Amino acid sequence: MKILLFGKNGQVGWELQRSLAPLGELVALDFNSQEYCGDLTDHQGLIQTVRAIAPDIIVNAAAHTAVDKAESEEALARSINGLAPGVLAEEAKRLNAWLIHYSTDYVFDGGGGSPWQETDQPNPLNVYGKTKLEGEQAICEVDGLHFIFRTSWVYAARGNNFIKTMLRLAQEREQLTVIYDQIGAPTGAELLADVTAHAIVAGRNHSDLRGLYHLTAGGETSWHQYACFVIEAARAAGLPVKVAADAISPVPTSAFPTPATRPKNSRLNTEKLQNSLNLSLPHWQTGVTHMLTEIIEKQS
Repeated sequence: MKILLFGKNGQVGWELQRSLAPLGELVALDFNSQEYCGDLTDHQGLIQTVRAIAPDIIVNAAAHTAVDKAESEEALARSINGLAPGVLAEEAKRLNAWLIHYSTDYVFDGGGGSPWQETDQPNPLNVYGKTKLEGEQAICEVDGLHFIFRTSWVYAARGNNFIKTMLRLAQEREQLTVIYDQIGAPTGAELLADVTAHAIVAGRNHSDLRGLYHLTAGGETSWHQYACFVIEAARAAGLPVKVAADAISPVPTSAFPTPATRPKNSRLNTEKLQNSLNLSLPHWQTGVTHMLTEIIEKQS
């Protein structure tokens, strides 16, 4: 089996290189790859790459993920998030190959307090969410073999993330303010990569599994609760934390105005995924604790 991966150096793409390698021959590309085109703004180049490699599986982990910048870079975000997935879907269908693609809770408006289901009506609040929804729709219109995984609050040991930011600030400041009214499930890139590998194997044997799925870690939390969990773990591990436990103040989203509006309810219902693929998704604290241990060991 030959697998073509786009976005190899992103948070999810980095972990996918590990999880996909045992499944077959892996060709992993980034936007600046030389031999083949990995630039999702070069749609003709993508077509040439897919036809030259002729993969059995295409995994698209590349995206324009700078949510606030997307508000002023709508054409660029649409080219990468909205149009390129449709190009890849067309080429995958021509080869009878599977396309794996990742989307986001930002396709919803964040209303209500219940976890969003795959059948709920999307209503994105920002350019990033709109263009990611366009990418989903383009793939579904082609109607080939595909998995679309919507996820939320992704973190990884590689690169910058909320956990690393909180640890740094907790060692620099005596007080912190963190948003309390956005709710979701922190989801590790490692988990996304492992589930992707599992889904590929299952899908190759059962093509009727194709479709759209919600994929996040179990449970839910707020950014404020998330920050408290991270900082208390650091304190327990003996890191030099300055901020006191009662000095992490919860504040509303309105306290931190941003160019892009964020949804407040980012809960995603994952029952369809767990039932269809016979999976049990771990609680968000499990993955966060695992990554925290790695980071703390490096800092100790």
